[in-house]
Amino acid sequence: MAETLRISTYPELESLKESQKTPLVMLHGWGLNSAVWQPFIDSLPVEFTDVFYIITIDLPGFGLNVDKELSLYSLANICKYISNSVTQPAIYLGWSLGGLVATEMALSHPDKVMALITVSSSPRFLEEEAKQNDIDSESWPGLKLKVLEAFYQQLKVDTKKTISGFLRIQAMGSPHIRQDIKQISQLVFQHEMANKNTLNQSLKLLEQSDYRQRLQDISQPFLRLYGDADSLVPKAVIDQITMLARNSDQHIFKQASHAPFISHADDFKQILSNWLITKVNAGFS
Repeated sequence: MAETLRISTYPELESLKESQKTPLVMLHGWGLNSAVWQPFIDSLPVEFTDVFYIITIDLPGFGLNVDKELSLYSLANICKYISNSVTQPAIYLGWSLGGLVATEMALSHPDKVMALITVSSSPRFLEEEAKQNDIDSESWPGLKLKVLEAFYQQLKVDTKKTISGFLRIQAMGSPHIRQDIKQISQLVFQHEMANKNTLNQSLKLLEQSDYRQRLQDISQPFLRLYGDADSLVPKAVIDQITMLARNSDQHIFKQASHAPFISHADDFKQILSNWLITKVNAGFS
């Protein structure tokens, strides 16, 4: 029997085949779980819910799927589980690490992905310096290796403290940083935490994944959303990503950090809804 993940639907459905609406799958970021989407889901206007329904999926080892451990924690394996769990075509929205998962879904299971949306995500999260003696080489803004190495060390000691530290970095740059951290913390810590092995393996995905040369192969409608004060996906990298994903759309939220769906909730809903409705009306062409 194919391995599947527990999923949640809003509104709640006995079977995904019950609804004639368009499904929107939402994938969370590193160390967290689908509870981060709850404020967004709870505040969706009827104009949105008349057209779409939401599916949230906790990645293997997180949230409702904390007991699902993969022998090889790879984006390809995660996507096999997701494909087995959501069998019909859907729109995929991924935040941060979830953006990498959603991108892999669009590339490896194109028949399952009607449109792709990445939020505060990068095809290459790790910072790279320009190569010496190579005039064509460019630096790549991103997360510094020493920051990731510090997280690996902290995970050995205290996982919850490490996640709390990660949330503080995510909220840096937000005009209401304390409020953002408090809200996300209250949401995600209501679920059992992932174990150290899962956190280590999934952190390696942020460190090692590189989708820069594959963005040109994405054939579905593609929207990229960013915060201009994001410390994990710096504003300086956005133009470089745009050059790699020329057929995509983008929006940058002003004074937003890594979680614009929390800090800029109303603007986020408006931009997302407008883009999705336009794509639905165009038949996702």
